[in-house]
Amino acid sequence: MDKLKLSDTAHDKSYLRSPNQLQTSTLGISPCLHPNPPIPYYLENYYWWAYVSPSMIRTLDRKFLVDIVLWGNFSRLRDAALMELCKFSSSNMIEGKTLQLSCVYANLTEHLVERLAPDATLDVVDVVPAQLENLERKLRRSNSIKNNQVTLSCYDAINLDGFDDETFDQVLLFFLLHETPDDVRKRALAEACRVLRPNGGKLTIIDYHRPKSKLWQFIMLTMYRIYEPFAYDLWEHDLQQWFPESMREKETKKETFFGGLYQKVVVLK
Repeated sequence: MDKLKLSDTAHDKSYLRSPNQLQTSTLGISPCLHPNPPIPYYLENYYWWAYVSPSMIRTLDRKFLVDIVLWGNFSRLRDAALMELCKFSSSNMIEGKTLQLSCVYANLTEHLVERLAPDATLDVVDVVPAQLENLERKLRRSNSIKNNQVTLSCYDAINLDGFDDETFDQVLLFFLLHETPDDVRKRALAEACRVLRPNGGKLTIIDYHRPKSKLWQFIMLTMYRIYEPFAYDLWEHDLQQWFPESMREKETKKETFFGGLYQKVVVLK
């Protein structure tokens, strides 16, 4: 397994403990059996307070806080992602095998699970064990989970070595890429494309984009300087720059939201 360097920091590292294995439940959540990879350096250095510390995860995983961060656009962006996942389904359900790269605060995954067709499956992977434990708690509170349709696994997005090539019908990245350095972004997209089936496998990305308004550019640049050191990359380049070469010539559809501040990019393999 590829390992990213862990740096020495002054903050509490109690979150690096190994958690209990996720257990199979009657709600149909399959166990996380993969060995825990190390916490990547960029998460430990820049995002430990938001995504790694168990106490902060429990504090910040609230829909109203996510709506504040996204200027009231969370539900709209969540629904745009879900509509894309079930776009070609006659039953308006999400069919086949879906991979969600990284846990998401608020209720994206709960809504995704509710839309799963009876024979569909969802795999959610995250490099932070506490994120998976938190998602497990949320899913256990949901009454919509059906038997053995959801699996939570501890993987780094740059190394999905437990999944074979061409495994999934669709892969979803929801506000993941803006939080990763350039090299990690390339490797994560390469892995997402590797596990995506050919001849119609769909990659759906929701993330930041350069807004049209100069005022919003000023506001967001101020936020990026404080909280999001890698997000400005998505203003400077199209996402295709980080796609593997074999995917750069594929048909890509792009839609922007809220004055251009957010984007949905869809590419078929």
